[in-house]
This record gives sequence, C-alpha cells and structure tokens, in this order.
Amino acid sequence: MTRVHDMGGRFGDGPVVSGGENEPVFVEDWHARACAVTVAAGMLGQWNIDIGRHARECLAPKDYARFSYYEKWLAALADLLVEKNLLTLDELRSGQPDGGEATATKTVSRDMVGDVLARGGPVDRPSNIARQFGPGDQVKTLRPGANRLVDGGHTRLPAYAAGARGRIVRCHGTHVFPDSNAHGLGEAPEPVYAVAFAAGALWAAPENPRDEVVLDLWQSYLVPA
Repeated sequence: MTRVHDMGGRFGDGPVVSGGENEPVFVEDWHARACAVTVAAGMLGQWNIDIGRHARECLAPKDYARFSYYEKWLAALADLLVEKNLLTLDELRSGQPDGGEATATKTVSRDMVGDVLARGGPVDRPSNIARQFGPGDQVKTLRPGANRLVDGGHTRLPAYAAGARGRIVRCHGTHVFPDSNAHGLGEAPEPVYAVAFAAGALWAAPENPRDEVVLDLWQSYLVPA
C-alpha cells in the first residue's frame, strides 16, 4: 500500500498550478527560514537526504494533506530532531532550551552558506554491481512499487509506474540506493537509468498516448521485459 505522498496520476487532487517564470523562490518570508533551518540541521550529520525524505513521507496522512510544502519540511524536521535526541518535546512546545548540555557540535556560519550550497550533496559512488542494461533495452518495473528491504520503507519507484514496460534511454552511472540509505542500511550504490515510458503504458486515458514520461530508476527496480 502506498503512502499519501505518492500522488502521481491520482484523480481528485486538482491541477498543478505554476506561478510562471516570475514566481519568487520563496513566496513568504518564513519559507526561506524553513529552508535555512532544515539545511542547517542537516549539517549536524545525524541523517542523510533519504532519511529526511522518508520523514516527510511518514507524516500523518491528515497532516500531509493539509500542510503546505514548507510546513511538511518543518514537521518532518521536528520529528527527526526529537528522534535523534537533539531536542525534547518540551523544548519544541516551549521554544526554549531545557538547560541541558548542547548536543550540536557542527554549525554553518553565514560566510559558509554559499560554498555549502554550491557543493550540494553528490550521491554518485563507485559500485561493484555490474550494469545489466544499456540504451534501447526493454525493461519492466517491479510490481508493486515497494521497498524490498524494509516493509513500508522509502522507495523512489512511484506507484503509477509499477509493473510498466519502458525503454532504457541512458545510464547515469552508479548512485546511492535510497531504499537502503533511508533506513541506515548503508549506501549500497548501484546503476541508475533514465527509462522512457509511453503515456499509454502509465495512464488509463492519457491525453496524448504517444507522449513519453522519463523516470530515473535504480537497477533494483527493473527486470528485462
């Protein structure tokens, strides 16, 4: 069973509305602060990007549905800070430290921000897992689209593409496997491919059946078609 965040291709959620080229990066001032505090907390080294994504996916469905984008970020961050014993629930409720010893030993100063953001967080890694597919190969995604290592765990295979047949467009090299990395099981890097799917292979009534959707998918999600 998929989590509430796996919304691709689902009816009833309304159109995706874009503000266009002139839309500001942060619509409200607190959005920038939410982004900044999330990035700064990530520098503590207590979790990785996949753990952070999974924390957002694990929000209660009623909260996930009503929260805005950055409200989801803050809610997941609060959960992680408590889970990692960096904050207590009392501290979150009061907004004040409880007087205990500080547990954060790594900080990001203002003059470091530009360099930190420019470096990003590359996830390409060497791997001893051989590449199984090449451009033009026909493949099929596993069904259901679920984490095979942890029941109900994080995965980057969307439900709408599970069991669909596609074509390898290119190989991106080997990258950290999120299904493992999100649960502290190691980075387990493996090949990642750009896979093209005909719209008609994904949707019951696509507007343009010959359109293609290209997904970046890990080798563990694929079998020969």
